[in-house]
Amino acid sequence: MTRLHLLYTEGGQSPWIDNLSRDAIRTGRLANMLDDGIRGVTSNPTIFQKAMTGSDVYSADFARLIESSSVEQAFWEMATADVTAALEIFHPLYEQSGSSDGFVSLEVSPRLAYDTEGTIKDARSFHERIAMPNLLVKIPATEAGVPAIHQMISEGRSINVTLIFSIERYGEVIEAYLSGLEALGSSGGDLSRVHSVASFFVSRVDTEVDRRLEAVGTEQALALRGKAAVAQAKLAYQLFLERFTGPRWEALRANGAHTQRPLWASTSTKNPAYPDLLYVDSLIGADTVNTMPDATVAAFVGHGTVAQTVDKSVEQAGAELDALGELGVVMRDVSQQLEDEGVAAFSKSYDELLQALEDKANINGANMNRANINSANVNRGNANAANAHGEDGSNEHKAQPQS
Repeated sequence: MTRLHLLYTEGGQSPWIDNLSRDAIRTGRLANMLDDGIRGVTSNPTIFQKAMTGSDVYSADFARLIESSSVEQAFWEMATADVTAALEIFHPLYEQSGSSDGFVSLEVSPRLAYDTEGTIKDARSFHERIAMPNLLVKIPATEAGVPAIHQMISEGRSINVTLIFSIERYGEVIEAYLSGLEALGSSGGDLSRVHSVASFFVSRVDTEVDRRLEAVGTEQALALRGKAAVAQAKLAYQLFLERFTGPRWEALRANGAHTQRPLWASTSTKNPAYPDLLYVDSLIGADTVNTMPDATVAAFVGHGTVAQTVDKSVEQAGAELDALGELGVVMRDVSQQLEDEGVAAFSKSYDELLQALEDKANINGANMNRANINSANVNRGNANAANAHGEDGSNEHKAQPQS
């Protein structure tokens, strides 16, 4: 038993891995993570970019796919193949846990972050194509993404809501989930088949807030560095507790609805001056998920602390956010900037990945052309030799007719 098991059994939090690659699937590393206590998988365009450009394990598959598909189609074929394989690895946990864990996430194209109808179409397509109950399709919590979340939930499709940076937007996400469930129930749908997590990004908040505090430069401002991200996440957890209680939620739960758990994302520490597990040890609590990159998982297994922390010092968290506002650090502005940057970062990774695959396709095409030319030259050489030596390969010339 590892600390990851204790995090779940004693802390009430499900540890997920924020990484996915074909190499991890084929070597059994992903299955070993499951044995060590990892209970789910998240992926995103940056993760696939690193996986597909940093390894030759995709080369043969890509070369085969590109013969009849565009580069973008080939990417999605490879990504869905990886996600499907991971879903199969984690499906037993999904069953054993009563469908509370064992999920694997696949994100819609980042080019659709501001396109509601395009997001709906993409998310619906993924669920129809990968018809497994432990699939979560990731939809960003942009202004255009929120109505798409509602629509997908109302159709009975499970969703991982990503790129949440503010408490206000988190409230909109919760409402999209609850109203989506109500619409599903009104149409006779099965609420028990729908699952969702709300991915609240953490460490990036401190990165931006700290930058603004350093620009203020006062002693009071500098003392607040490294406080905003955890404080905001703790208040988000309070909103979660508030919204998933009371008559409205109880009516949904009576009809089989599952809680939309908060998922802490971006939990690796960006500032080396901060503890490496600042965004894990500080946010442990019941009905939560923490998705961590490999290094953070290893750090937690090595020296993490399992204790209920996410509901501690809540008043202090509120006071810290108030103090930020008094210093001119407006969290609404911070969250909008981070959302814009998050969408741009994923779009950049996606574009760079497609360009890398395009370059590989061109190299493959050039190699194929050279191979075809060489083959043609060999065939012409063989034909010339056959004409010179006779079709049977002998060195006897045919008798010439007499004039």
